[in-house]
Amino acid sequence: MQIPRFLFSPMLWRVFALLWFVVLFWLSSQSHLPSPTNFESADKFEHATFFAAGGMCFLLGLRLAGFAKATWTAILVTVLFCGAVGGFDEWHQTYTPGRSGGDVWDWTADLCGGVLGALLALAAERWFRCANPALAAAK
Repeated sequence: MQIPRFLFSPMLWRVFALLWFVVLFWLSSQSHLPSPTNFESADKFEHATFFAAGGMCFLLGLRLAGFAKATWTAILVTVLFCGAVGGFDEWHQTYTPGRSGGDVWDWTADLCGGVLGALLALAAERWFRCANPALAAAK
């Protein structure tokens, strides 16, 4: 299967990570967010899913640029990034009217999402490299 060449650009994934952060900041600035789900702890699932997307973009931006070549280093740096952004997000929410912020379980969900995003990004990177031998040679 031919993968579009633009998906191999580390800059694309860095821009996606930046856009992800901007959307996160905007969402955290809202006094009330409607939730489309009705099950208990749905917000933890939403946190983990959102941070998985951010972690995936962050790790692909690193790895496709040739940074964090060791797998465990890439995972650790991604989880630390998601933890720092999640901590900032929780702190930011403490200053948003109608939001509580400072929820350690939301932050834990952010970290779990970061781990999931890192693993998904590594799988995507492997798929990219298999689909493009020139990229695999650059590793």
